Formats: sequence, structure tokens, C-alpha cells
Amino acid sequence: MVEKREAYAPWSLTRKAGVQSATVNSDIDVPQNIQPVLNTGFVDEKGDWIGSKSSDDQFIAFGKDEGIPNTGEILAPQIASGTIWPLDMTGFKDVFIAIKPTNGGNYAITAVMGPADLAFANLRDVNAAATLKGTIKSNPAAFSNLFSDSAESLTADVWNIFPIGDGELANQKLLQFKITNNSGGESDIETAFMRLV
Repeated sequence: MVEKREAYAPWSLTRKAGVQSATVNSDIDVPQNIQPVLNTGFVDEKGDWIGSKSSDDQFIAFGKDEGIPNTGEILAPQIASGTIWPLDMTGFKDVFIAIKPTNGGNYAITAVMGPADLAFANLRDVNAAATLKGTIKSNPAAFSNLFSDSAESLTADVWNIFPIGDGELANQKLLQFKITNNSGGESDIETAFMRLV
């Protein structure tokens, strides 16, 4: 493919001197070439470079709560999980939640606000452990629970992995999940998460 072509204009001195060339018509040549582009981020309104987010490659924020009685609750991820606590979904759309109980049966899983002593952007004293509410695609005219499953049957001693999609939890800065043991007996509960853009 020719990306750039030059020709002598019919009124040029070179043409007058007898050098022959194809005449130039009124068409405009538009360069047509394919060039890969890599988008790695953008410069925000303050002039700061903001890198593009990418999905977590593996599960993160592992935690284990031991000896949770029937009807007992945990919040996950918890501070013992390491540096990602609670989940910061800024730039992420969806999330996988993985739960591994030692006692099979029903568990309630609800997306809740993180702890009060951490800031949501620049706001402190959030309503800790409150069910997250907002508008959802199925009911855009009123606030609804963003994610609440009152009775999910989990198999014991294996990872039960669930995607939470549709962007309902996108950009939540202090995301935790309240998990209630309704299995009928005591259970150790392991959790892990994977965020997706």
C-alpha cells in the first residue's frame, strides 16, 4: 500500500522544464494505514496520569472465619485478608465472590457498606454494614438493594463461585459482603474475590 505519493503539479517549474509526471487532479488522497493503538490511561482534569484498570487475574482478599454458629454473620473481606480491605471497586464493573464453607446448606449473601472508620472518597462516618442501595436496571425509578440473596445453597468443602454482574456494584469504594450462616450448624467460612472491568 502506498502511504504517501508525490507528483509534480501541472503549473510547476519542474513540469515546465519538461519533466513528465502524472497530472494532479482535484481528488484528495487520504492515507489509509493500520496502526495499533494501546490505551493505557488518560490525563484527568488536574493533569494527573490515571492508568487504565484491568481485571484481577486471580482471586484476592482471602479470608477465613472459623466456628460461625447457625444464624451467625460475617463481613468479608475482613482486615485479616491483607491489603485489599474492603473491596475498592473504583474502575471495576463486576465481581466474582467465592465462598467455601465447612457445613453445606443455605447462606444469605448481601452487599453492604464497609466500615465507618474508612472514607468513601472524601466522606467519613459512612453507614457501616448497611445494605447497599441504588437504582438498578430492572427498577430505575426507585432505590433497591444492589445485591441481596436471602438463601443460596452452598456445597461444603469446595469453592462455590458466583459472578455478580450488570454493573450493579460498579465503583463502590467500600464494598463488603455480609454472609449469614443459615445452614443449620456451625461452619468455617472462607471467602475470596475477583474484580472485573
